[in-house]
Amino acid sequence: MHTSVCSLIVIIICVIVLLNSFPASSDKGDESLILGCGLGEGGGKDVDGRQWVPDNKYFSGGNSTTSKASFQDPSLSSEVPYMTSRVFTSESSYKFPIQPDKRYWLRLHFYPSVYGNFNPSNSYFSVVANGVTLLSNFSASITCQALSQAYIDREYSLAPLDSDTLTVTFKPSDKYKRAFAFINGIQLIQMPGLFESATMVGYAGQTIDTTTMHFQTMFRLNVGGQYISPMHDSSLSRMWYDDTPYLYGAATGVTNQATKDVQINYKTMPQYIAPPVVYSTSRSMGTNKDVNMGFNLTWVFQIDPNSMYLTRLHFCDYYYSKVNQIVFNIFINNQTAEAQADVIGWTGGKGVPTYKDYVVYVQGDPGADQLWLALHPAPDTKPEYYDAILNGVEVFKLNDTNLSGPNPQPSEMLMEHEEKAKGFHDTRYTRRTFVIGGAAGGAAGFVLVAAIFAFVHRQKKKKAPGSYTNTSSWLPLYGNSHTSTKSSKGGSGKSVTAMAQGLCRYFSLEEMKHATKNFDESNVIGVGGFGKVYKGVIDNGFKVAIKKSNPQSEQGVDEFQTEIEMLSKLRHKHLVSLIGFCEEDGEMCLVYDYMAHGTLREHVYKGNKPLDTLTWKQRLEICIGAARGLHYLHTGAKYTIIHRDVKTTNILLDENWVAKVSDFGLSKTGPNMNNGHVSTVVKGSFGYLDPEYFRRQQLTEKSDVYSFGVVLFEVLCARPVLNPNLQREQVSLADWALYNKRRGTLEDIIDPNLKGKINPESLKKFADAAEKCLSDHGLDRPSMNDLLWNLEFSLNLQENPNSSTHHPNHEESEFEEVSLENDDMAAHYKNLGLGSAQQVSQDENTAAIFSQIVDPTGR
Repeated sequence: MHTSVCSLIVIIICVIVLLNSFPASSDKGDESLILGCGLGEGGGKDVDGRQWVPDNKYFSGGNSTTSKASFQDPSLSSEVPYMTSRVFTSESSYKFPIQPDKRYWLRLHFYPSVYGNFNPSNSYFSVVANGVTLLSNFSASITCQALSQAYIDREYSLAPLDSDTLTVTFKPSDKYKRAFAFINGIQLIQMPGLFESATMVGYAGQTIDTTTMHFQTMFRLNVGGQYISPMHDSSLSRMWYDDTPYLYGAATGVTNQATKDVQINYKTMPQYIAPPVVYSTSRSMGTNKDVNMGFNLTWVFQIDPNSMYLTRLHFCDYYYSKVNQIVFNIFINNQTAEAQADVIGWTGGKGVPTYKDYVVYVQGDPGADQLWLALHPAPDTKPEYYDAILNGVEVFKLNDTNLSGPNPQPSEMLMEHEEKAKGFHDTRYTRRTFVIGGAAGGAAGFVLVAAIFAFVHRQKKKKAPGSYTNTSSWLPLYGNSHTSTKSSKGGSGKSVTAMAQGLCRYFSLEEMKHATKNFDESNVIGVGGFGKVYKGVIDNGFKVAIKKSNPQSEQGVDEFQTEIEMLSKLRHKHLVSLIGFCEEDGEMCLVYDYMAHGTLREHVYKGNKPLDTLTWKQRLEICIGAARGLHYLHTGAKYTIIHRDVKTTNILLDENWVAKVSDFGLSKTGPNMNNGHVSTVVKGSFGYLDPEYFRRQQLTEKSDVYSFGVVLFEVLCARPVLNPNLQREQVSLADWALYNKRRGTLEDIIDPNLKGKINPESLKKFADAAEKCLSDHGLDRPSMNDLLWNLEFSLNLQENPNSSTHHPNHEESEFEEVSLENDDMAAHYKNLGLGSAQQVSQDENTAAIFSQIVDPTGR
């Protein structure tokens, strides 16, 4: 008996040894491969903790070398895999073991930097996987340049290949001298059965079998939600992006989030289709029937023509639970993809997700480079609520042999700017590229963020009262567009005028004198470093605010230039609109819309009308409006615009109490932000100044977030941000508010007019958001988008204490209709510089419409 047991143990040990001697399961093609091309022995981990292994084992011939990038772009969230590469000077291949009946993700990562003697401007190549052309004459350098991205990813879904080996071949182009190919990272992941048949749009009742087709991922969006990293996806390491950049028009609906008591119940649907976080957020049209029936909730995507596209829409209604409560129509490229869609009717219950696939062919007609997705209520069924809902969207390019497309072309204006900006960069390649900040933005290789703003070009131009003319083309904010600071009288001020011609209205000096009664002192409503601000009237009664330069202020001249360059190209509901300018006989004037209710500060404290104390709801709505304006500056323009002087005197209120951000004299933007920040002399207003910016003299958009956090506490507590008459620990509002917030005594220092009138949950959400803004380190602060969501949630808690899934409907247009050229699409992010300084006068109590503060020493 004892002998038998010993023999059994020996046999078991031998079996274990034999099993360990077999190749790892990844060699059989049933596990993921994550290869860092050019990595040394041991590989490396990325920021998400994923282990990338060297690619040597799978490289199977050809001339190649490994190299480290000469420059690390600040938007690279991780050195691995982007800072090392394998460079090919002849046709070369990788061979990967796969299972012949399985579908695979193939992800290719490219960071076009200088590698040894290889300049990325010479890199043109093709990539073929088992006869399927993935890329042809591809230039990562041109693609990144055109999309204003530092690095890109390409994701492909390969159908079963009837082979136990996947051969991925890189071939330098034979059309260019010194052409080469390169790759930084490769992922090969076995996929579950994600695709079956899909409805063909435009062909009633017909479907197409997609199981044998190859896909390229073009877009993957978490609609109404935020970026989802690969580590938070449902086991497939996909990246999901915010849908905001792809929304068309002014009516963008409202975002919603499921409450904690709602559980996402997949029932029979596989959970890997999309993670729960996708189905727990959504975008809907809102609750106003009349408004909803007047518009479509629309997204627009830039795509390659002459191709088929599968659009996958994800749905989950976690608010309603009955059939026919919300019924809507789905349109793709102006064709009905689904009539009378009813999510509850599809799923059978609340919190149950589903998805629908639609295929459309996009022809190669002129201008056919966009895919339109639109939702609209279906009135024929007489639903209980005239609304529509969407939780997620994925767009895939389909083909069975060729998924390649042309390189995007940088606009002529972009190329012209890069020639001007050469002095800002160290290497030949970095002179040809821009950066976008943030891990999510830079990683969006397959997301064509360049579609932002191009959507607006179809809208008609608006004529404001006074009939000033909008530009016919949207111009990028140039990093080196320094115009002369001399007056036109001296002959060199003409460049300012030339730059602004066509962007906004030009006024003569005589018109300015007539509008202000010859700059009568009785019309002065503000004074600042640039000069005085006058109330004026133009065009038979249209009220304006006119800033007139102080000839002795050189910074005022800079501000004149900056404001024209900034505001003439930006139109947003929550930014003060620049109507025009005057530059004549040494005089410079800027003309803005008149803000009837003046600054936010005067209505929160030290106001002239103490009986007009703002309610908590009004304060929240004003903060939300200002946050929207700042969010637009940070993410919606060609490059990130950092305001640099956010405060309550720079938040103005129009006759409808709509908040508008003003005063761009200190603002910075442009592409010369090689280190992820602008290194600059510290300027701003004490009490609002980001301590990290002050210490390091490095400016980022999170500096605006810090300042806005101070504004939030200022609005809540109704006191100056600096009050030297108080005890030492109370002088700084930011420090005092944080101290009380952490002690749980914040309610002791809030505005007495608000005590007992704020829902405690609303106050908690608001205070938590403000506290997060005041984090010592910028990386710990929220983005303006995250902050905006929390403020909207706080408002929802105030208005609907027992229901927090639907946010208030934003009915008014947030964007002015600015005509854009196709070539000049805004692409997100980073950064140019012009500036001046500004100080706070605690005694300002005018009925000012502009945030000009007296500083006898100038700026």
